[in-house]
Amino acid sequence: MDENITSVLSEKRTFSPSNDFVKQANLNKAEYERLILKAKTDFEGFWTELAEKNIFWFKKWEKVLEWNEPFSKWFIGGKTNISYNCLDRHLEKKSDKKALIWIGENGEKREITYKELFNEVCRFSNALLKLGVKESDCVVIYMPLIPEAVISMLACTRIGAVHSVVFGGFSKEALADRINDSKAKVVITADGGYRRGQVVPLKLNVDEALQRCSSVEKVIIVQRTKNKIEIKPERDLWYHELTADSSLENKAKELDSEHPLFILYTSGTTGKPKGILHTTAGYLLWTTVTTKWVFDIKDSDVYWCTADIGWVTGHSYVVYGPLSSGATSLIYEGAPNYPDWGRFWEIIQENKINIFYTAPTAIRAFMKAGVEWIKKYDLSSLRLLGSVGEPINPEAWMWYHENIGRKKCPIVDTWWQTETGGILISPLPGITVTKPGSATFPLPGIFAEVVNQDGNPVPPEQGGFLVIKKPWTSMLRTVYGDDERYRQTYWKRIKGAYFAGDGAKKDSDGYFCLLGRVDDVIKVSGHLLSTMEVESSLVSHPFVAEAAVVGYPHDIKGEALCAFVVLKTVEALHAAPLLAEELKNHVAKEIGPIAKPDQIRFTESLPKTRSGKIMRRLLRDIASGKQTTGDTTTLEDISVIEKLRENEL
Repeated sequence: MDENITSVLSEKRTFSPSNDFVKQANLNKAEYERLILKAKTDFEGFWTELAEKNIFWFKKWEKVLEWNEPFSKWFIGGKTNISYNCLDRHLEKKSDKKALIWIGENGEKREITYKELFNEVCRFSNALLKLGVKESDCVVIYMPLIPEAVISMLACTRIGAVHSVVFGGFSKEALADRINDSKAKVVITADGGYRRGQVVPLKLNVDEALQRCSSVEKVIIVQRTKNKIEIKPERDLWYHELTADSSLENKAKELDSEHPLFILYTSGTTGKPKGILHTTAGYLLWTTVTTKWVFDIKDSDVYWCTADIGWVTGHSYVVYGPLSSGATSLIYEGAPNYPDWGRFWEIIQENKINIFYTAPTAIRAFMKAGVEWIKKYDLSSLRLLGSVGEPINPEAWMWYHENIGRKKCPIVDTWWQTETGGILISPLPGITVTKPGSATFPLPGIFAEVVNQDGNPVPPEQGGFLVIKKPWTSMLRTVYGDDERYRQTYWKRIKGAYFAGDGAKKDSDGYFCLLGRVDDVIKVSGHLLSTMEVESSLVSHPFVAEAAVVGYPHDIKGEALCAFVVLKTVEALHAAPLLAEELKNHVAKEIGPIAKPDQIRFTESLPKTRSGKIMRRLLRDIASGKQTTGDTTTLEDISVIEKLRENEL
């Protein structure tokens, strides 16, 4: 792809943090400017300063950075431990502070202090050691979002085992692929998990997956739903029996700064999952620092990130960042609309949540459900909102600002990836003047740019490729077991830079606006258009709840646009033919005739992964009249594809 991306949206609205928020912010403007300058003029000194202030070290490093593109090593010779940083170092002052508040889908609630979490992690660490789990052995965690999942992660980090969390909604096939690639020795699961009132048969999925796997020696089962399961006596162990007589004494291992921490799998274009490998010290540092900077987290805050720990957001900003920062992190087992669309707001009211971090796809779903669900609850405890997972369109940003934040909460629209480990581009809530739909600026120490195919910066308002020009501490180290795939995927496209796979532009004020995956850029009449911008225009129409835009072959234009549209009400469908034309004209008016969709297809729902991302490649197949190809094991609801096929024009 040699051309630049044509950017067609322009956003002029701005929102400044209140004076009260500015006064209490963790990071003020003077310190921010000092950090920006420090990173530019003394790059290694900048990271040294952060590491000394934010992390406990058993032994200080000898060298800050070894960079042999594309491979990095940070804090070489240093010794630390993530479990120690998340637990032990807080015990003197925060022993009785809540570390986790857990809410089950069925209304159960557990509050776990730092001391209690420390005890449980030590207990389970000893159980793993007794089973023969050694440093660098891989442990797969396939569980519902319950406290034992967090305990399992922290226990692995305590003894130096490498964990690979597989989202509990994934199929037995996806689980088997990840076990085989990581060569896992132990699987930690549960008898079942709850999802919208139904029991997800996790243990049964494990049993069937292991018919294809040879590396697993033991399966540890947490009793959650008490559904009937098969126990294989030589292999299967109950968690509660295993830990019943475990000692509470377990000294955290002094691990090398580059000791492998976790493998997290993300979908690859080849169909084979990519195992993203992160290591210990650098990842811990950046998740800790960004939790303090971006979320302005205070000792008194109750913080809620709605992500499952099966995703990187759950790793970085449910578990490691908040606990390393000594925060109280809430975790909720259930879905946002079960038993009804008021569930999230009820949790915020009852637990007096101060910081709320969720995904644009959830926000758009709440928009469709209607504000009447929100008006039933008191959300006055909220002081900061966050967005994660994909670019948030301006319409959803404004709805979030007005209805959830009540026009008083700063919104941190964060850009980052599984590969980056932590947030790289984001507003800082006590400093940044925000714009709806913009992630604003790179954080101190992050050197991001928007470039063309040759690696040269593009002019303001022009789309290009988002790259990172210098290494950062939480960057992935490689694709597990495949260094060449790591090179080819992330470092060959744009010379001398990490290529994120996302399109972006900088506006005339230098604000970064994400344009979605470059795979989702469509060439129409010689112009490369970002599907995200066309989708944003459609969602700005009062009848539209959600939209996904894809390209399909066109004899004259090369590619034409097909928009799959979810309406806010069923009644609006009765006017579908007229509404389709109205939406086409709405896009043409909003962003220009070039972006006018050739087709509008109305649908009740869109094909999404279990993390809420739209699988546009499946929609491209449908728009092009092709059979659906490729892996669909991560789809939340496979029947969506069948319904779309039935409604083909």
